[in-house]
Amino acid sequence: MRAVSLGLGLAMGLAPWLPAAAAFAGPLADDVGDPVTVRSEQVARFRKNSDASRFGALTFLGGLQFTGSDSRLHGISAIRMRDADGGFLAVTDNGSWIAGRIERDADGRPREFSDVSIAPLRDLLGRPIRGKALGDAESLAIGLDGRTVHVGFEQRHRIWSYNLDDLGEGRARDVPLPIPVRELRANKGLETLAIAPGGSPLQGAMVTVAEHSIDRNGNLFAAVLGPDGGVFKVKRHEKWEVSDGDFLPGGDLLLLERRFEGLFGGLGIRIRRIPGDAIRPGALVDGPVVFEADLADEIDNMEGLDVWQDEAGRTRLTLVSDDNGSFFQRNLLLEFVWSGEDDRPDGAAFGQ
Repeated sequence: MRAVSLGLGLAMGLAPWLPAAAAFAGPLADDVGDPVTVRSEQVARFRKNSDASRFGALTFLGGLQFTGSDSRLHGISAIRMRDADGGFLAVTDNGSWIAGRIERDADGRPREFSDVSIAPLRDLLGRPIRGKALGDAESLAIGLDGRTVHVGFEQRHRIWSYNLDDLGEGRARDVPLPIPVRELRANKGLETLAIAPGGSPLQGAMVTVAEHSIDRNGNLFAAVLGPDGGVFKVKRHEKWEVSDGDFLPGGDLLLLERRFEGLFGGLGIRIRRIPGDAIRPGALVDGPVVFEADLADEIDNMEGLDVWQDEAGRTRLTLVSDDNGSFFQRNLLLEFVWSGEDDRPDGAAFGQ
């Protein structure tokens, strides 16, 4: 089934700062993951009543609205593109891995899903995780070695790592939590895990940012992981909460944020650009808003953001929504090309 919805594509290419990751070819092994039939509708335009393609620093490419044959195919919290053929990996807040492939047309626009499978996340003993409280996976990052996958959980706050080649059956390994657990709110924890490019100021370090765990000054807790890491803070803007993030090739961090102000205030999303050379233990960081959208656009509860480069050398952004298992929300996958902030016409901050 194909139609109109909102959309963001996934990736045809692997970012060059993650060269080893191309070894991951897409779906989970047949004897590990359960196959899922995914029905999708293409999203032709981002702004509902306009043919505009440029929105702030982004140019809309295409997207998919989708449903699946498996009841676990909801609550997608994070996604990472994995290879030049459109392979992807995602996690859900009900404790599942989702892997598969995005088929694209000749222009690179997402067309449909294929080879999708789903499997449970496993605990430190290799047992499937059961229940929302333990399985609330919210963030995902794949190491520069291309073989290690990191998952951030909230409610029971923790970061676990897995081997990419045995996701469906291997046991988790505990990663020391860089932020004191007492500072993390029950349902407002580690929404972002992102790994900086190797040649950037952070030299391949992993960074985490909390959704809405704040200090006494109202700033968000964040941290650089590793022996030289530590806690830093992100300036929180009223009404906005962080839902994911990833690094541009040059090392700046893009933070995806959302706001929900009830039936009358509406839903909105935006992306903030944090200078990579400002991120260090003890710092308070902020940056300009480079993209913003609301219900005039094809959005939902956008929770996942991935940054990658396609075979044409373009930097692309993939966003995915968490439908919360609700009849009133949608699974959406949206894709944009990073066009940069410097060539917008005056006054054309968010759409033209």
